[in-house]
Amino acid sequence: MATARTSAAARPYHHGSLREALVEAGLSLARTGGPEAVLLRAVSREAGVSHNAAYRHFADHDELLGAVGERCMRRLALLMGTRTDEVRVRQPVKRARAELDAIGRAYIEFAQTEPGWFRTAFAAVKSDQPGDHAQLSAAETPPSARELNPYQLLSARLDRLVEVGEVPAERRPGAEYSAWSVVHGLSCLLVDGPLRYLPPAEIEVAINTALALVQRGL
Repeated sequence: MATARTSAAARPYHHGSLREALVEAGLSLARTGGPEAVLLRAVSREAGVSHNAAYRHFADHDELLGAVGERCMRRLALLMGTRTDEVRVRQPVKRARAELDAIGRAYIEFAQTEPGWFRTAFAAVKSDQPGDHAQLSAAETPPSARELNPYQLLSARLDRLVEVGEVPAERRPGAEYSAWSVVHGLSCLLVDGPLRYLPPAEIEVAINTALALVQRGL
């Protein structure tokens, strides 16, 4: 991912693409300031338009935050998909295990390297179903992650473990909830909780231990 922050105001938009410009402006602000920075007035200023112009595309702050949060979730899914594609293990069972480990590490990596986006992604989620939000654009994702969000990527990896015979089918239902809880909980502790003060070596121990716990729990 790029590290340089580019002002949306410096990027001209064509007629009819103001909504996209506003979302991109919100994404830029969220990266450095988290969800608290995604305000209609601030996003309008970043995009170089009047405050009233934003209301033609977003009814209120919550709608804007939801759109920006969805884009943050896309970035998370993209990284998870990319890390899965980087797995080079061939043996089916070992590969399935390695892919599950890869998406867990990617999730934590995203939280640590893009805390503003990570916080915004989950501050904006309002769906009653964890698989309903953050539908991905095929143009933004590698083939393995196309049209999948983080929850669906996790579900697919767990399904694969059943397919290769590593996890009994009767133990599959609901496994994503415990796996997601472990990884998300550790991510939050490392970003906003007391574990953020751990030295790098201990952080790696924490990550390895949590991911091993997920694998054993299956």
